[in-house]
Amino acid sequence: MSSPKMLLIRRARIILPDGELMVGDVLTRDRQIVEVAPEISQTALATEVDAEGLTLLPGVIDPQVHFREPGLEHKEDLFTASCACAKGGVTTFLEMPNTRPLTTTQQALDDKLERASHKSLVNYGFFIGATAENLPDLLLAKPTPGIKIFMGSMHGQLLVDGETALEAIFAKGDRLIAVHAEDQARINQRRQEFANIHHDPAVHSQIQDDQAALLATQLALKLSQKYQRRLHILHMSTALEADLLRQEKPSWVTAEVTPQHLLLNTSAYKTIGTLAQMNPPLRSPHDNEVLWQALRDGVIDFIATDHAPHTLEEKAQEYPNSPSGMPGVETSLALMLTAAMQGKCTVAQVVNWMSKAVAVAYGIPNKGAIAPGYDADLVLVDLNTYRPVRREELLTKCHWSPFEGWNLTGWAKTTIVGGEIVYDKGQVNTQVRGQALTFL
Repeated sequence: MSSPKMLLIRRARIILPDGELMVGDVLTRDRQIVEVAPEISQTALATEVDAEGLTLLPGVIDPQVHFREPGLEHKEDLFTASCACAKGGVTTFLEMPNTRPLTTTQQALDDKLERASHKSLVNYGFFIGATAENLPDLLLAKPTPGIKIFMGSMHGQLLVDGETALEAIFAKGDRLIAVHAEDQARINQRRQEFANIHHDPAVHSQIQDDQAALLATQLALKLSQKYQRRLHILHMSTALEADLLRQEKPSWVTAEVTPQHLLLNTSAYKTIGTLAQMNPPLRSPHDNEVLWQALRDGVIDFIATDHAPHTLEEKAQEYPNSPSGMPGVETSLALMLTAAMQGKCTVAQVVNWMSKAVAVAYGIPNKGAIAPGYDADLVLVDLNTYRPVRREELLTKCHWSPFEGWNLTGWAKTTIVGGEIVYDKGQVNTQVRGQALTFL
Protein backbone atom coordinates (compact mmCIF):
# COMPACT_ATOMS: atom_id res chain seq x y z
CA MET A 1 0.00 0.00 0.00
CA SER A 2 1.40 3.40 -0.94
CA SER A 3 2.00 6.05 1.73
CA PRO A 4 -0.53 8.89 1.92
CA LYS A 5 0.45 12.18 0.32
CA MET A 6 0.74 14.70 3.13
CA LEU A 7 1.37 18.43 3.06
CA LEU A 8 2.07 20.61 6.12
CA ILE A 9 1.64 24.35 5.56
CA ARG A 10 3.43 26.26 8.32
CA ARG A 11 2.90 29.74 9.81
CA ALA A 12 0.28 30.92 7.30
CA ARG A 13 -2.22 33.71 7.86
CA ILE A 14 -5.29 31.46 7.49
CA ILE A 15 -8.71 32.83 6.54
CA LEU A 16 -11.04 30.62 8.59
CA PRO A 17 -14.62 29.69 7.52
CA ASP A 18 -16.10 32.46 9.72
CA GLY A 19 -13.86 35.04 8.04
CA GLU A 20 -11.54 35.40 11.02
CA LEU A 21 -7.76 35.34 10.60
CA MET A 22 -5.53 32.87 12.41
CA VAL A 23 -1.78 32.44 12.10
CA GLY A 24 -1.15 28.73 12.12
CA ASP A 25 -0.66 25.44 10.32
CA VAL A 26 -2.74 23.30 7.98
CA LEU A 27 -2.17 19.57 7.45
CA THR A 28 -3.54 17.76 4.41
CA ARG A 29 -3.62 14.02 3.73
CA ASP A 30 -4.25 12.77 0.21
CA ARG A 31 -6.96 15.10 -1.12
CA GLN A 32 -8.37 16.45 2.16
CA ILE A 33 -7.61 18.89 4.96
CA VAL A 34 -7.23 16.90 8.18
CA GLU A 35 -6.13 19.52 10.73
CA VAL A 36 -6.08 23.30 11.16
CA ALA A 37 -4.37 24.56 14.32
CA PRO A 38 -2.07 27.30 15.66
CA GLU A 39 0.71 24.70 15.58
CA ILE A 40 0.77 21.13 14.29
CA SER A 41 3.43 18.65 15.42
CA GLN A 42 6.05 17.59 12.92
CA THR A 43 4.80 14.76 10.70
CA ALA A 44 7.64 12.79 9.17
CA LEU A 45 5.74 11.86 6.00
CA ALA A 46 4.58 15.40 5.25
CA THR A 47 6.13 17.79 2.74
CA GLU A 48 6.49 21.13 4.52
CA VAL A 49 5.62 24.50 3.02
CA ASP A 50 6.90 27.59 4.84
CA ALA A 51 4.10 30.15 4.48
CA GLU A 52 5.36 32.82 6.86
CA GLY A 53 4.11 36.22 5.74
CA LEU A 54 1.68 34.69 3.25
CA THR A 55 -2.12 34.43 3.45
CA LEU A 56 -3.84 31.06 2.93
CA LEU A 57 -7.21 31.10 1.16
CA PRO A 58 -9.51 28.39 -0.17
CA GLY A 59 -8.81 27.86 -3.86
CA VAL A 60 -10.89 30.00 -6.20
CA ILE A 61 -13.91 28.35 -7.84
CA ASP A 62 -14.52 30.14 -11.14
CA PRO A 63 -18.12 29.32 -12.10
CA GLN A 64 -18.13 30.72 -15.63
CA VAL A 65 -15.35 30.09 -18.15
CA HIS A 66 -15.09 29.34 -21.86
CA PHE A 67 -12.04 27.12 -22.38
CA ARG A 68 -12.70 26.55 -26.13
CA GLU A 69 -12.09 22.79 -26.28
CA PRO A 70 -13.19 21.01 -28.39
CA GLY A 71 -13.21 22.82 -31.70
CA LEU A 72 -11.58 26.19 -30.98
CA GLU A 73 -8.25 25.13 -29.50
CA HIS A 74 -6.33 27.84 -31.37
CA LYS A 75 -7.77 30.26 -28.76
CA GLU A 76 -7.37 28.06 -25.65
CA ASP A 77 -7.55 24.44 -24.57
CA LEU A 78 -8.15 22.60 -21.32
CA PHE A 79 -4.44 22.21 -20.62
CA THR A 80 -3.39 25.82 -21.24
CA ALA A 81 -6.47 27.17 -19.48
CA SER A 82 -5.89 24.99 -16.43
CA CYS A 83 -2.26 26.12 -16.29
CA ALA A 84 -3.55 29.70 -16.27
CA CYS A 85 -6.00 28.71 -13.52
CA ALA A 86 -3.19 27.28 -11.39
CA LYS A 87 -1.16 30.47 -11.78
CA GLY A 88 -4.18 32.56 -10.82
CA GLY A 89 -5.12 30.56 -7.72
CA VAL A 90 -8.17 29.01 -9.42
CA THR A 91 -8.47 25.38 -8.32
CA THR A 92 -11.91 24.61 -9.80
CA PHE A 93 -13.86 25.79 -12.84
CA LEU A 94 -17.31 25.41 -14.42
CA GLU A 95 -17.12 25.58 -18.21
CA MET A 96 -19.71 26.69 -20.73
CA PRO A 97 -21.26 24.75 -23.65
CA ASN A 98 -20.47 26.94 -26.69
CA THR A 99 -17.69 24.71 -28.02
CA ARG A 100 -17.65 22.78 -31.30
CA PRO A 101 -19.56 20.53 -31.12
CA LEU A 102 -21.90 22.24 -28.67
CA THR A 103 -22.27 20.61 -25.26
CA THR A 104 -25.96 19.84 -25.68
CA THR A 105 -25.98 16.04 -25.26
CA GLN A 106 -24.72 13.46 -22.78
CA GLN A 107 -22.25 12.29 -25.40
CA ALA A 108 -20.73 15.77 -25.78
CA LEU A 109 -20.62 16.17 -21.99
CA ASP A 110 -18.88 12.81 -21.60
CA ASP A 111 -16.34 13.82 -24.23
CA LYS A 112 -15.42 16.97 -22.31
CA LEU A 113 -15.14 15.09 -19.04
CA GLU A 114 -12.84 12.54 -20.69
CA ARG A 115 -10.66 15.28 -22.19
CA ALA A 116 -10.40 17.09 -18.86
CA SER A 117 -9.44 13.92 -17.00
CA HIS A 118 -6.30 13.74 -19.15
CA LYS A 119 -5.52 17.45 -19.53
CA SER A 120 -6.84 19.59 -16.66
CA LEU A 121 -4.52 20.47 -13.79
CA VAL A 122 -7.47 21.70 -11.71
CA ASN A 123 -10.98 20.45 -10.86
CA TYR A 124 -13.71 20.77 -13.46
CA GLY A 125 -17.40 20.70 -14.27
CA PHE A 126 -19.27 21.38 -17.52
CA PHE A 127 -22.65 22.98 -18.17
CA ILE A 128 -25.19 21.43 -20.52
CA GLY A 129 -26.38 23.93 -23.13
CA ALA A 130 -30.06 24.52 -23.87
CA THR A 131 -31.52 24.53 -27.37
CA ALA A 132 -35.18 24.72 -28.36
CA GLU A 133 -35.19 20.95 -28.94
CA ASN A 134 -33.02 19.19 -26.34
CA LEU A 135 -35.25 19.16 -23.24
CA PRO A 136 -34.67 15.41 -22.58
CA ASP A 137 -30.90 16.00 -22.46
CA LEU A 138 -31.38 18.96 -20.12
CA LEU A 139 -33.35 16.80 -17.72
CA LEU A 140 -31.05 13.76 -17.72
CA ALA A 141 -27.44 14.79 -18.50
CA LYS A 142 -24.98 14.31 -15.63
CA PRO A 143 -22.82 15.28 -13.92
CA THR A 144 -23.42 18.96 -14.62
CA PRO A 145 -23.78 22.09 -12.48
CA GLY A 146 -26.78 23.19 -14.50
CA ILE A 147 -28.38 24.29 -17.75
CA LYS A 148 -26.92 27.25 -19.63
CA ILE A 149 -29.37 29.36 -21.63
CA PHE A 150 -28.21 32.08 -24.02
CA MET A 151 -31.21 34.44 -24.17
CA GLY A 152 -29.19 36.72 -26.47
CA SER A 153 -25.69 37.46 -27.82
CA MET A 154 -25.67 34.10 -29.55
CA HIS A 155 -26.66 32.60 -32.85
CA GLY A 156 -27.54 29.13 -34.05
CA GLN A 157 -28.91 26.38 -31.83
CA LEU A 158 -27.78 27.88 -28.52
CA LEU A 159 -29.88 31.00 -28.94
CA VAL A 160 -33.13 30.42 -27.03
CA ASP A 161 -34.87 33.80 -27.07
CA GLY A 162 -38.57 33.02 -27.51
CA GLU A 163 -40.66 33.06 -24.34
CA THR A 164 -42.49 29.87 -25.33
CA ALA A 165 -39.24 27.92 -25.74
CA LEU A 166 -37.85 29.40 -22.53
CA GLU A 167 -40.98 28.54 -20.58
CA ALA A 168 -40.80 24.91 -21.73
CA ILE A 169 -37.33 24.67 -20.13
CA PHE A 170 -38.30 26.44 -16.88
CA ALA A 171 -41.47 24.34 -16.52
CA LYS A 172 -39.81 20.91 -16.42
CA GLY A 173 -37.26 19.55 -14.00
CA ASP A 174 -35.53 21.16 -11.04
CA ARG A 175 -31.97 21.58 -12.28
CA LEU A 176 -30.34 25.00 -11.89
CA ILE A 177 -30.77 27.29 -14.91
CA ALA A 178 -28.01 29.83 -15.58
CA VAL A 179 -28.92 32.58 -18.05
CA HIS A 180 -26.94 34.92 -20.26
CA ALA A 181 -29.55 37.65 -19.91
CA GLU A 182 -29.63 39.89 -22.97
CA ASP A 183 -32.74 40.46 -25.08
CA GLN A 184 -31.95 39.50 -28.68
CA ALA A 185 -34.86 41.43 -30.19
CA ARG A 186 -33.64 44.62 -28.50
CA ILE A 187 -30.08 43.95 -29.73
CA ASN A 188 -31.29 43.44 -33.30
CA GLN A 189 -33.27 46.67 -33.17
CA ARG A 190 -30.31 48.64 -31.81
CA ARG A 191 -28.00 47.24 -34.49
CA GLN A 192 -30.23 48.84 -37.09
CA GLU A 193 -30.27 52.15 -35.24
CA PHE A 194 -26.46 52.30 -35.00
CA ALA A 195 -25.69 50.88 -38.45
CA ASN A 196 -23.97 54.06 -39.65
CA ILE A 197 -21.36 54.24 -36.87
CA HIS A 198 -20.86 50.58 -36.28
CA HIS A 199 -17.06 50.49 -36.73
CA ASP A 200 -16.45 52.22 -33.37
CA PRO A 201 -16.12 49.47 -30.72
CA ALA A 202 -17.59 51.85 -28.12
CA VAL A 203 -20.95 51.52 -29.87
CA HIS A 204 -21.03 47.91 -28.66
CA SER A 205 -22.17 49.13 -25.24
CA GLN A 206 -24.96 51.16 -26.86
CA ILE A 207 -26.19 48.37 -29.13
CA GLN A 208 -26.28 45.80 -26.31
CA ASP A 209 -27.50 48.42 -23.87
CA ASP A 210 -28.71 48.21 -20.29
CA GLN A 211 -32.31 47.84 -21.47
CA ALA A 212 -31.39 44.67 -23.38
CA ALA A 213 -29.97 43.26 -20.15
CA LEU A 214 -32.91 44.38 -18.02
CA LEU A 215 -35.58 42.97 -20.36
CA ALA A 216 -33.98 39.52 -20.37
CA THR A 217 -33.39 39.48 -16.61
CA GLN A 218 -37.01 40.49 -16.02
CA LEU A 219 -38.23 37.62 -18.20
CA ALA A 220 -35.95 35.05 -16.56
CA LEU A 221 -37.06 36.24 -13.12
CA LYS A 222 -40.74 36.04 -14.12
CA LEU A 223 -40.37 32.44 -15.33
CA SER A 224 -38.32 31.48 -12.29
CA GLN A 225 -41.01 32.84 -9.97
CA LYS A 226 -43.81 31.17 -11.93
CA TYR A 227 -42.23 27.73 -11.63
CA GLN A 228 -40.21 28.23 -8.40
CA ARG A 229 -37.23 27.28 -10.54
CA ARG A 230 -33.64 27.67 -9.34
CA LEU A 231 -32.19 30.55 -11.39
CA HIS A 232 -28.70 31.98 -11.64
CA ILE A 233 -28.06 35.23 -13.51
CA LEU A 234 -24.64 35.16 -15.15
CA HIS A 235 -22.30 38.19 -15.40
CA MET A 236 -24.75 40.86 -14.25
CA SER A 237 -23.58 44.15 -15.74
CA THR A 238 -26.08 46.93 -15.07
CA ALA A 239 -27.36 49.09 -12.24
CA LEU A 240 -30.89 48.46 -13.53
CA GLU A 241 -30.59 44.71 -12.97
CA ALA A 242 -29.01 45.18 -9.55
CA ASP A 243 -31.84 47.51 -8.52
CA LEU A 244 -34.41 45.01 -9.82
CA LEU A 245 -32.91 42.20 -7.74
CA ARG A 246 -32.61 44.45 -4.70
CA GLN A 247 -36.40 44.88 -4.84
CA GLU A 248 -37.34 41.37 -5.97
CA LYS A 249 -34.97 38.47 -5.39
CA PRO A 250 -36.49 35.15 -4.32
CA SER A 251 -34.38 32.92 -2.09
CA TRP A 252 -33.78 30.48 -4.96
CA VAL A 253 -32.22 33.12 -7.27
CA THR A 254 -28.51 33.97 -7.31
CA ALA A 255 -26.41 36.34 -9.40
CA GLU A 256 -22.75 36.91 -10.22
CA VAL A 257 -20.59 39.78 -11.45
CA THR A 258 -17.21 39.77 -13.22
CA PRO A 259 -14.14 41.74 -12.13
CA GLN A 260 -14.26 43.59 -15.45
CA HIS A 261 -17.82 44.82 -14.83
CA LEU A 262 -16.66 46.06 -11.42
CA LEU A 263 -13.35 47.60 -12.50
CA LEU A 264 -13.63 48.55 -16.19
CA ASN A 265 -16.18 50.77 -17.92
CA THR A 266 -16.82 52.32 -21.33
CA SER A 267 -13.74 54.55 -21.00
CA ALA A 268 -11.66 51.41 -21.68
CA TYR A 269 -12.60 51.50 -25.39
CA LYS A 270 -10.42 54.61 -25.79
CA THR A 271 -7.35 52.91 -24.37
CA ILE A 272 -7.62 49.25 -25.42
CA GLY A 273 -10.19 49.30 -28.23
CA THR A 274 -11.69 45.94 -29.10
CA LEU A 275 -9.83 44.26 -26.21
CA ALA A 276 -12.56 45.89 -24.09
CA GLN A 277 -15.32 44.22 -26.13
CA MET A 278 -17.31 41.54 -24.34
CA ASN A 279 -20.90 40.31 -23.85
CA PRO A 280 -22.64 41.75 -21.97
CA PRO A 281 -20.65 44.92 -22.65
CA LEU A 282 -18.83 47.20 -20.27
CA ARG A 283 -21.07 49.86 -18.76
CA SER A 284 -20.73 53.28 -17.09
CA PRO A 285 -18.83 54.27 -13.92
CA HIS A 286 -22.26 54.55 -12.24
CA ASP A 287 -22.94 50.90 -13.07
CA ASN A 288 -19.55 49.99 -11.55
CA GLU A 289 -20.48 51.63 -8.27
CA VAL A 290 -23.99 50.15 -8.07
CA LEU A 291 -22.66 46.66 -8.83
CA TRP A 292 -20.02 47.01 -6.11
CA GLN A 293 -22.67 48.02 -3.58
CA ALA A 294 -24.96 45.17 -4.65
CA LEU A 295 -22.08 42.72 -4.21
CA ARG A 296 -21.23 44.04 -0.77
CA ASP A 297 -24.90 43.90 0.25
CA GLY A 298 -25.44 40.31 -0.95
CA VAL A 299 -27.80 41.26 -3.78
CA ILE A 300 -25.08 39.81 -6.04
CA ASP A 301 -23.77 36.56 -4.60
CA PHE A 302 -20.37 35.88 -6.10
CA ILE A 303 -17.65 36.51 -8.71
CA ALA A 304 -17.01 34.77 -12.04
CA THR A 305 -14.57 35.75 -14.77
CA ASP A 306 -16.39 34.75 -17.98
CA HIS A 307 -12.89 33.89 -19.24
CA ALA A 308 -13.45 33.91 -23.00
CA PRO A 309 -10.18 34.24 -24.90
CA HIS A 310 -9.67 35.17 -28.55
CA THR A 311 -6.36 35.61 -30.34
CA LEU A 312 -4.90 39.09 -30.76
CA GLU A 313 -5.28 38.65 -34.52
CA GLU A 314 -9.01 38.01 -34.10
CA LYS A 315 -9.37 40.95 -31.75
CA ALA A 316 -7.54 43.22 -34.20
CA GLN A 317 -10.38 42.94 -36.72
CA GLU A 318 -12.51 46.04 -37.20
CA TYR A 319 -15.68 46.18 -35.11
CA PRO A 320 -18.20 44.52 -35.44
CA ASN A 321 -16.13 41.70 -36.97
CA SER A 322 -14.01 41.57 -33.80
CA PRO A 323 -15.22 38.85 -31.42
CA SER A 324 -16.49 39.59 -27.92
CA GLY A 325 -14.70 38.17 -24.90
CA MET A 326 -11.59 38.51 -22.76
CA PRO A 327 -9.42 36.23 -20.60
CA GLY A 328 -9.61 36.44 -16.82
CA VAL A 329 -8.64 33.39 -14.74
CA GLU A 330 -5.06 34.52 -14.14
CA THR A 331 -5.91 37.98 -12.85
CA SER A 332 -9.27 37.67 -11.05
CA LEU A 333 -7.99 36.86 -7.56
CA ALA A 334 -5.25 39.47 -7.65
CA LEU A 335 -7.70 42.08 -8.94
CA MET A 336 -10.17 41.40 -6.14
CA LEU A 337 -7.51 41.24 -3.43
CA THR A 338 -6.07 44.53 -4.69
CA ALA A 339 -9.57 45.99 -4.40
CA ALA A 340 -9.67 44.67 -0.83
CA MET A 341 -6.35 46.39 -0.05
CA GLN A 342 -7.88 49.61 -1.45
CA GLY A 343 -10.79 49.34 1.00
CA LYS A 344 -13.51 48.37 -1.48
CA CYS A 345 -14.14 45.14 0.43
CA THR A 346 -12.43 42.77 2.87
CA VAL A 347 -10.27 39.72 2.17
CA ALA A 348 -12.91 37.59 3.92
CA GLN A 349 -15.55 38.91 1.51
CA VAL A 350 -13.31 38.01 -1.45
CA VAL A 351 -13.01 34.47 -0.07
CA ASN A 352 -16.78 34.21 0.20
CA TRP A 353 -17.42 35.63 -3.28
CA MET A 354 -14.75 33.55 -5.02
CA SER A 355 -14.97 30.24 -3.12
CA LYS A 356 -17.55 29.58 -0.42
CA ALA A 357 -20.63 31.18 -1.99
CA VAL A 358 -19.94 29.49 -5.34
CA ALA A 359 -19.68 26.05 -3.72
CA VAL A 360 -22.96 26.63 -1.85
CA ALA A 361 -24.83 27.94 -4.89
CA TYR A 362 -23.85 25.04 -7.13
CA GLY A 363 -24.00 22.33 -4.48
CA ILE A 364 -20.31 21.43 -4.76
CA PRO A 365 -19.52 19.42 -1.62
CA ASN A 366 -16.42 19.91 0.54
CA LYS A 367 -15.07 22.97 -1.24
CA GLY A 368 -14.76 26.65 -0.42
CA ALA A 369 -13.42 26.60 3.15
CA ILE A 370 -10.28 25.80 5.15
CA ALA A 371 -11.49 23.25 7.69
CA PRO A 372 -11.03 19.53 8.41
CA GLY A 373 -12.99 17.38 5.97
CA TYR A 374 -12.83 19.93 3.16
CA ASP A 375 -10.88 19.26 -0.01
CA ALA A 376 -7.28 20.44 0.04
CA ASP A 377 -7.74 23.04 -2.70
CA LEU A 378 -5.79 26.02 -1.43
CA VAL A 379 -3.87 29.09 -2.50
CA LEU A 380 -1.13 31.00 -0.71
CA VAL A 381 -1.06 34.67 -1.71
CA ASP A 382 1.33 37.52 -1.05
CA LEU A 383 -0.55 40.62 0.05
CA ASN A 384 2.63 42.63 0.65
CA THR A 385 4.07 42.72 -2.87
CA TYR A 386 2.72 44.54 -5.93
CA ARG A 387 3.53 43.45 -9.46
CA PRO A 388 2.12 44.55 -12.84
CA VAL A 389 0.14 42.37 -15.22
CA ARG A 390 2.61 41.56 -18.01
CA ARG A 391 1.55 40.03 -21.30
CA GLU A 392 4.69 37.92 -21.60
CA GLU A 393 4.06 36.23 -18.23
CA LEU A 394 0.52 35.07 -18.97
CA LEU A 395 -0.11 31.35 -19.43
CA THR A 396 -3.43 31.66 -21.26
CA LYS A 397 -2.91 30.71 -24.89
CA CYS A 398 -4.17 34.10 -26.10
CA HIS A 399 -1.35 35.93 -24.19
CA TRP A 400 -3.14 39.20 -23.47
CA SER A 401 -5.21 40.79 -20.71
CA PRO A 402 -7.46 43.85 -20.59
CA PHE A 403 -5.68 44.62 -17.32
CA GLU A 404 -2.18 44.72 -18.80
CA GLY A 405 -0.04 47.18 -16.84
CA TRP A 406 -2.29 47.23 -13.77
CA ASN A 407 -0.21 46.98 -10.59
CA LEU A 408 -1.74 44.25 -8.41
CA THR A 409 -1.15 42.50 -5.12
CA GLY A 410 -2.42 39.13 -3.90
CA TRP A 411 -0.78 37.11 -6.65
CA ALA A 412 -0.71 33.37 -6.02
CA LYS A 413 2.63 32.15 -4.69
CA THR A 414 1.56 28.53 -4.27
CA THR A 415 -1.59 26.80 -5.54
CA ILE A 416 -2.62 23.39 -4.22
CA VAL A 417 -5.16 21.09 -5.89
CA GLY A 418 -6.26 17.96 -4.07
CA GLY A 419 -3.33 18.20 -1.68
CA GLU A 420 -0.74 18.48 -4.46
CA ILE A 421 1.27 21.57 -5.33
CA VAL A 422 0.26 22.53 -8.87
CA TYR A 423 1.90 25.97 -8.95
CA ASP A 424 4.80 27.28 -6.89
CA LYS A 425 6.92 30.41 -7.27
CA GLY A 426 6.29 30.80 -10.97
CA GLN A 427 6.46 27.12 -11.97
CA VAL A 428 3.53 24.90 -12.96
CA ASN A 429 3.60 21.20 -12.07
CA THR A 430 2.03 19.77 -15.21
CA GLN A 431 1.82 16.26 -13.68
CA VAL A 432 -1.06 17.18 -11.34
CA ARG A 433 -4.60 16.40 -12.45
CA GLY A 434 -7.82 17.75 -11.02
CA GLN A 435 -11.01 15.75 -10.55
CA ALA A 436 -14.50 15.89 -12.01
CA LEU A 437 -16.93 17.63 -9.69
CA THR A 438 -20.04 16.16 -8.16
CA PHE A 439 -23.12 18.31 -7.55
CA LEU A 440 -25.61 17.82 -4.74
